[in-house]
Amino acid sequence: MSNFHADRPARSREPFSTVPFAPDPDFVDRPETIAWVRDKCAGPGARAALVGLGGTGKSQLAIQYAHSVRDAEPHTFVFWVHAGTQARFEEAYRGIADRLELPERNRQEVNLLQLVCNWLQDETNGKWLMILDNADNMDVFYPKQGHANGRSGSASTSLAGFLPQSRNGSILVTSRNKDAAARLAGGHRSVKEVVMFGQDQALQLLRNKLHDTSSSEGASELLRTLGYLPLAITQVAAYINRHAPRVTVLDYLEDFRRSSRSKESLLNQDAGDLRRDQSASNSVVTTWQLTFECVRKEKRSAADLLSLMSFFNPQAIPNFALRNYDRSMERRIRIARDMFSVLPYLKDRHRSDGEESFLNDVAVLQAYSLVSVTTGKEILTMHPLVQHCTIAWLSSIRKAERWRMAFLELVRREIILKDLGDWEECKQLIPHMDTFHPG
Repeated sequence: MSNFHADRPARSREPFSTVPFAPDPDFVDRPETIAWVRDKCAGPGARAALVGLGGTGKSQLAIQYAHSVRDAEPHTFVFWVHAGTQARFEEAYRGIADRLELPERNRQEVNLLQLVCNWLQDETNGKWLMILDNADNMDVFYPKQGHANGRSGSASTSLAGFLPQSRNGSILVTSRNKDAAARLAGGHRSVKEVVMFGQDQALQLLRNKLHDTSSSEGASELLRTLGYLPLAITQVAAYINRHAPRVTVLDYLEDFRRSSRSKESLLNQDAGDLRRDQSASNSVVTTWQLTFECVRKEKRSAADLLSLMSFFNPQAIPNFALRNYDRSMERRIRIARDMFSVLPYLKDRHRSDGEESFLNDVAVLQAYSLVSVTTGKEILTMHPLVQHCTIAWLSSIRKAERWRMAFLELVRREIILKDLGDWEECKQLIPHMDTFHPG
């Protein structure tokens, strides 16, 4: 019987990189974030995670960092592992095994994931950095009992077990899910949120991406309207470049503001991006709708809460109204059950833990960076484009009108039928009556 490690390749193999993207010449630096990543990944066995909404530039930062490591430390291996699904994770590990030319990799009885993991944790093989990109789904790495993998792993081992904590390697995670990122990185202290650009950074990115910057009138207003989201800015520049000189920045801004349908059409444009995974859309609407679906799969009531919130003014959503939405909706269902099927899941919810359920729903939305909570914790906010894309998502599954009616019923009952005893709370609701999108 041959020794399992007898034909292991020699250490003399030259380090290489599997990063599938070239550096972006239009990249707008975020020095503080890159410095944070470099610091967190400096120690032996270090882990760090970048989290945030899709399109904020997490993967772009990881690409830039990966290339900087290769430039500064050519003796370091750099591995890029797409972590969106188990299949993509296994595919990446197969690629690593092939590049390393591990002799055992083609043996049918060999667990390929364990084989690569063994190589990674062998300190004699040298230093390495792994980028674990798009690790959004907790179940991919920590499957619930009975849902573990089949081909390469075992039913009792999660994929997280194949990410070694060895002194010679570090792992940088990118994720839309703060909870998943924190677990993979070893705690919330190792997680940094990637937020929207500032105005100057956004303007620089737009200028970098536009072929012709001579007609950039209205740029500041357009960027403010887009909420300084990097993906949206890249998408806008691609659209203007494709239609130049007929379409200018000002033309785009006017079209964007014309109607909800015009806005949705523009945000659905997918111009492609060489530095985004081929399976990922470059459309803001599609990118965020994937996040909404993740939320719905993880916690249906959280997705329903987001659906309701999307019809409020996104910058000042009062918690007291949202806490009462269950009770108001149940009354509505009893009154008009044959007309609408709003919130059917409420029949199965326990009223005794309504407050806890509400807080858990908010926590899920926060974990995906879809909503923020003010310091006083009594007001929720959401990015205007998140609001619009949520409504577009609801329209695509034919539920927008149901939730618009649910919102109107809730606010009407809060203002007219319920004795709040506090005119200040009533005043908080009045501005929301004009914010919904009728279609």
